[in-house]
Amino acid sequence: MSWYSVTFLGDSTLLLPSAVLLFVVALFSSRRQVAWQWALAFGVTGAIVCSSKLAFMGWGIGFRQLDFTGFSGHTALSSCFWPVFLWFVCSRVAPGLRHLAALCGYAVAAVVGVSRLMIHVHSPAEVIAGFVLGCTASGAFLLWQRRASLAMLSGAGLAALLVVPMVLFTTGSKAPTQTLLQHIAVQLSAAEKPFTREDLRRGAAGW
Repeated sequence: MSWYSVTFLGDSTLLLPSAVLLFVVALFSSRRQVAWQWALAFGVTGAIVCSSKLAFMGWGIGFRQLDFTGFSGHTALSSCFWPVFLWFVCSRVAPGLRHLAALCGYAVAAVVGVSRLMIHVHSPAEVIAGFVLGCTASGAFLLWQRRASLAMLSGAGLAALLVVPMVLFTTGSKAPTQTLLQHIAVQLSAAEKPFTREDLRRGAAGW
């Protein structure tokens, strides 16, 4: 498996529909509060990632010494999604195994972060920041569930959680998230063009 295949585990094409599916399954399989807590955790993570990218692309807000242009979205969303996803998938097993499944989710996210470095699309600071952000969100969600008795997922819900991400993964189609954010940033800031990492490195952007 190539690093590009690994990095797709954090792509919006895979994670956004899967996150929505997770919300729907949680809504019908457990208490509504659990579903909305998940929506809050994933939504806040995505909002922070997008805000950081828009701030740089539109206004050049970044950190030159850290080569930081915004949180790594793949890493942040992966570390938010995969631990919770695997925790839900293992709703029918013993609590200890569910915790182990969540830890495996963090391991998957860490590998996605490494893949972003290996294909040279993010700096170490961006990957680390994304990992911390996503882990904070998923960790908060899992802590919220410590005193909750999550009902076991239905057979149909469990099947959907397993099959849909697999189907999306086989497509391999990447979401045009970066291009869309660049367009939005230019429209909001009225800049002639979005700031780039090259602008940051030559001192035309960032601090």
